[in-house]
Order: sequence, then structure tokens, then C-alpha cells
Amino acid sequence: MLLKISTIVLIPSLIIQGNAVKKKTLRLAEPEGQRQGTVGTGKMLSILILGDSAAAGVGVATQEDALLGAVLKQLKDDYEISYQLEATTGHTSGQVIQTVKNMPNQHFDVVITSVGVNDITKLTSPKDWIQKQQQLYAEINQKFTPKLIIASGVPPMNMFPALPNPLAWLFGQYAKGMNKNFTKFVQQNGNMQWIEYDLQRFKSLNLEMAKDGFHPSKEIYTLWGEQVADKIRQMF
Repeated sequence: MLLKISTIVLIPSLIIQGNAVKKKTLRLAEPEGQRQGTVGTGKMLSILILGDSAAAGVGVATQEDALLGAVLKQLKDDYEISYQLEATTGHTSGQVIQTVKNMPNQHFDVVITSVGVNDITKLTSPKDWIQKQQQLYAEINQKFTPKLIIASGVPPMNMFPALPNPLAWLFGQYAKGMNKNFTKFVQQNGNMQWIEYDLQRFKSLNLEMAKDGFHPSKEIYTLWGEQVADKIRQMF
């Protein structure tokens, strides 16, 4: 209720600041590079990455420096990996669900997801958002039968350099509510694990975000990839 009231009260500021952010924020393209292929030697492993601009690797110039590349670098010496990246800038949970529905039935050992930021910018309530997540992961399990799903938490948008207050504060409250609900959801699903997008830790390690102040940098993608790879090694 408090979040809903805060949103209503701040709507005039949100409109003004939102338009200003759109005009001022640098628009970065999705990185170039292969989004599907096979790499490495060792035990067979299939990986699918799904989601939004962070999943797509926005913030760096090539897929080698993005989340996909970071995961492959960590695992390629121990696994022969068939990989696929299906992610698009601006996609909400509903659009990611549609992406999954449009894909053919096929098995992936691991599905890695990143979704939530674009739901926040559209002011999707944490309650409605978790319902979308339930639908999304039901579709993923049915379509791809993964042994492991690694879901990335919603970033704390109150810490995004590109966002001014009170816009940043409000988006941060949405992210906090979403992550609270999502943590419980993951705990109830045996094949799911959760990675927190810990921007405070990144800053303590002197890791900066991309130059747009909105997306991960190469260094953050590298650390994110290490966390994903650790969870995969524990399972396979």
C-alpha cells in the first residue's frame, strides 16, 4: 500500500524526471558477437541465457565481455558447451515469456535469466511481477526441462548513477519488493538458484557501471559470470 501511495504522490516528479533521464542517458547498443554456438572441451553442457538488456550484454562492445562471454570463459576448459542467447533490450517479463513461447521445445541443462528492470520502469507492482515470474518459470520448465535455473535478482535501481531522486528512490523500493517476493519463490522451486545483483559490493570492489550509468560494465559482467559458473560447477 505504501508503495502504491508513494507512486501516486510522485507521479508528477516521475514524469518530469523520467523524460529528462531518457533525453540525457546515453543509449548503448547490444554488443556484437555470436549468440549461438559450441565452445570448450570436456563434459557436455547446454546453456540458455534469457532476458533483458543486461542478459544481452548492453554496456560492453562484444559478447566476449558480456555475461555470456564471462560464463563461457569460466567453464570452457571443463565443459563442451552448446550455448544460446535470447535477450533483447527493453524486454519486460511479459515479452520474455513471449520469447520463450516462440522458441521450439528443446532441452537445456542450464537456463540463466535476467529480468525486472523494464517492469519497474513501467511501474509493475511487486505482486503483479511475481505472478509474471511464476508464469515465466513455468514456461521455462515446460519448454526446456532444465536441471538448473539461475535467476538474477532485480538490481537496486536506487543506486543507478543515471537516476536522480526521487525517481531512483521509488525504483529502488520496487526492486526491493520484487526481490523479497522472488527470494521466497526461488526457495520453493528445487531446480532454481538466485544471484543477488549486489551493486553495493561491486562499488566496494571499485567496480563501476557502464558509461550510461544504467548497465553492467565488463568488470561487473565478469564477476556475475563467475557467480553463475560457480553454481553450475556445483550442479554438474
